[in-house]
Order: sequence, then C-alpha cells, then structure tokens
Amino acid sequence: TQEQWQSCVGRRTWPENGNACGLGEPMLLEVSQKLLGRHLFDRLMKMTFYGQFVAGEDQEAIKPLIRHNQAFGVGSILDYSVEEDISQEEAEEKEMDSCTADAERDGSGASKREKQFRVHRGFGDRRDGVTSARTYFYANEAKCDHHMENFLRCIDASGSASDDGFCAIKLTALGRPQFLLQFSEVLTKWRRFFHQIAIQQGQAGLPAMGTKLQVSEVLESMGITTKCDIQSWFTGEMLGVSGTVDLLDWNSLIDSRTQLSRLLLVPNVQTGQLEPLLSHFTEEEDLQMKRMLQRIDVLAKKALEVGVCLMVDAEQTYFQPAISRLTLEMQRKFNTQKPVIFNTYQCYLKDAYDNVSLDVELARREGWCFGAKLVRGAYMTQERERAAEVGYEDPINPTYKATNEMYHRCLSHILEEIKLNSRASVMVASHNEDSVRFTIQRMEELGLHPAEKKVYFGQLLGMCDQISFPLGQAGFPVYKYVPFGPVKDVLPYLCRRALENRGIMKGAQRERQLLRKELKRRVLCGQFLYRPVA
Repeated sequence: TQEQWQSCVGRRTWPENGNACGLGEPMLLEVSQKLLGRHLFDRLMKMTFYGQFVAGEDQEAIKPLIRHNQAFGVGSILDYSVEEDISQEEAEEKEMDSCTADAERDGSGASKREKQFRVHRGFGDRRDGVTSARTYFYANEAKCDHHMENFLRCIDASGSASDDGFCAIKLTALGRPQFLLQFSEVLTKWRRFFHQIAIQQGQAGLPAMGTKLQVSEVLESMGITTKCDIQSWFTGEMLGVSGTVDLLDWNSLIDSRTQLSRLLLVPNVQTGQLEPLLSHFTEEEDLQMKRMLQRIDVLAKKALEVGVCLMVDAEQTYFQPAISRLTLEMQRKFNTQKPVIFNTYQCYLKDAYDNVSLDVELARREGWCFGAKLVRGAYMTQERERAAEVGYEDPINPTYKATNEMYHRCLSHILEEIKLNSRASVMVASHNEDSVRFTIQRMEELGLHPAEKKVYFGQLLGMCDQISFPLGQAGFPVYKYVPFGPVKDVLPYLCRRALENRGIMKGAQRERQLLRKELKRRVLCGQFLYRPVA
C-alpha cells in the first residue's frame, strides 16, 4: 500500500549492534544452537523455517523438490545461498577499502568525484534496510574466484535439472566494486553531457529515444573544429545522412572513448574536453578490472554451453550504470541466437522506462536478442536515505502507485517488442497478483501464447505459491528461485526471509482464505490428495 511504501523511508532493518540477522536479540540463533545442539537445531530448522524457504543442503538433496515442482509445471532458478555473516563494522571497513582507489587514499582525488559515486562510511554496510537481496563484500581476488566457482556449480546444476533453466549472478561478487563505482560515474557524466547539449538545442524534457542532437552544434559547443578532431569523435556510420546523433549513438561514442584498461575519461561540461576521472590507476587496480571482466565472460560461456539463461541481478544505483553496461556487452556477444543473458530493470527507479526503451531499441538496431528481468526493486529504503543524507536527487519514484505504473509501462513495452520480434524474452519477477494478471491480459491482447516461452514468471521458494502453481498448471513458464546450502551457512538468507515476511504476512489474509477454500473443496469432494495435470 501507499502507507507501507512511505513507512519504508527512513526505516532501518539491520540491528545497530550485532550480526546481520536481526531476528530479535542478535545472539538468539547462536544461543538456540548451543541449547539444542547442532543436530537437533538443524532438524528443527528443516521442519520449519529452513524447510519452507530452502530446498536442501546440496545438489543431491534438492532433486526431490525440483522434481515435485516440475510435476506441477514449475521450474527452478538454483542459487547456492551461503552468505557471510559479518558485523556492521567489518562490512563498513571492507566497503571503504574496496571502493577507494589508490589515488584517493590521501583524500585529494575524492573531492573531484560526484557525491553519489563516492563511498560513504554511513552507508558502507549495504545490507542496511535490505531484506530481499543478498549482499557481497569484497575481500580479495581469491574470494571472487570462489564466488565464480559457486556460480559455475549452480549453472551446471541448472543445466542438468532441466532444458530451460535459469541462474542468477551478482557482479559485486565477481570483483572489486571500486571499478563499478568509477565506471558508473563515467557513464552518468557522459549521459548528463548529452542531456545538457539537448537542453541547449531546445530539446529539454523529450523522451530518451526522441532526443536527437544536431552534430554541428555539438561540435561547436565542444570546441571541435578540425576535420581530424571531428573524425576522432564521430564516425561516418554514426552520423549517417541525417547529421544528428541520438542517445544510442552517444552511448557508442562512450564505448570508443573510454577503454576500460586505460584511464576512465569523462567530458568536462565547461570545456568539452576529456579529463581523467582519477590521476592514475595502479597496475593491480588495472588487473582487478580485467579479472572481473574475465570472470563474467567465463560464466556467460558456461551458461551458453549448458543451455542455461543467466540473469544479472540489479544492485544499488551507484553501481547499476556499470552493471547494466557490462551486461549489455555480454548480450551483444552471447545473445546472437536466443536470449542467454538477461539484464535486470528496477521499476521503482524514475529512469526505468528510459533504460528499457533504449536497450530494446539497441538490440533491434544491432540484431541481438533482448532479454530482461523486471523487478520493482530491493534497495528503496537505503537509496532514499543515502540520497537525502549525501545530497543528490532521490532516484526512486515518489509513490507506490507510480512504481506500479512504471512496472506495467516497462512490461507492456517489452511485450509489444516480443510481439514484433519473437527473439526477445522477459522474466516477470513479481509476487504482485495485479502485475501477473496484467501480464496475462496483455499477452492475450497481443496474441502471445504461453507455449512460445517468451514470457516467464518468477517467485521465491516458499512464497506466493497461489501464484506460481496455478500458472504452471495453466501452461505458463514459471520458476521458483530455489536456494540451497547447509543450515548453518544459509542462516543470513533465512533471516532476510523472516524480516521480509513480517511485512508480507500482514497482508496474507487472501492466501489464508484460498487455503481454507481449497481445504473445504477437497473435504466435500473427497479429494484429499491432488495429482497435477500432465
């Protein structure tokens, strides 16, 4: 509701002192384990909370649940949900260290960076206010390799479990976040430079895809006059015959002007000249960037090899421009025949529709297959607090209604693209019944059949079964996000599920009504066991 949406602002979920669990007293689970003993504690968890939200301890243990769900037409998105349970102080120290470049450690370089893209100790613990998403903190390159191996095992397991499996990855698990922070700032400054020139040319307020810059005026504003300089900025293919560039052309310019292995360059708004974001990179920082890209490439190749779709999760807005750009580069390379790489779009963001429409158009122009996962978003409380405290524009839609409208607008645009281009696909990742109904209605209006497997649905294991299983029985491609791992290692994940469900259960009257109705039907009909329709 709107009231719940507004109440999220300023609310802190994680305890000020203690671990990341947040279930009552910080030491509650530790005390329970000591009192009950490891064996009894594990059995109790498997009979209750663990059994509800986690499929099993390893790839063998989860097979019965996967087969059971498949019988009802429900697939699995496997996730090895082992998480570090570190203190707030440890998280802040790791974040400050891993997001600060060597050139900034004396404080001289940091002042030139934009506020949004500087690391701030008060928001160093990225778990704060986040219950529905996992958080990774950089330790070293070996740890990133370990995360990559876990992702590879999940991809392998998904490939062996079904012919059309999915896996989800996070780029902050695969490298030092300093690079994502810096590259995001570069991309944001380039886009802002485009919009500033658009304002100068009287095109303020136009949609992203409707804005076209006159190149002659762009060159004049940047002080570019010689033929050599012009050719170094804009190619003939980019300009075409119109003499204009749109935002997609501009993004291509960013690709050619910002080599990831060199200094990150940004345009100076006043002079139009390129300037380095930092004075220098160390050799180790350069290697860390390359290793992150190599790990991403390894995972994408493995997914393609075993026939699994790879969904790149969205993260905080100060990382997201870089995450989206790197995902786009993977799509260009691997989505040549069908969507293998899926980018995630957070529809609680004000610029969600612009991002979706631009990427749809880019896929159309370049001839690769568009793949998207649509979510509302997991970081609202944290994003709003950070924007208010640090001093930049709140990136979140003002109301819950606005976010719903944004979700449906983005979804409708993608469904229309799927109607025109059968190689595009979307994962509707939502527990919202209205959004599921909207999707089915739009599919009917556009003549999109579930058997085409272009529109997927996704929910978490143990939640919203009244959505997932009817969809599966009706022939829609639907998936459960299936976590697995040893009891002691998935406790942070279970804690987040508990925190998330405290709010969800307040509005669970409808689910209870459906359960009572089904129980009554079975008693009256004498159908105590339900057999799924083949």
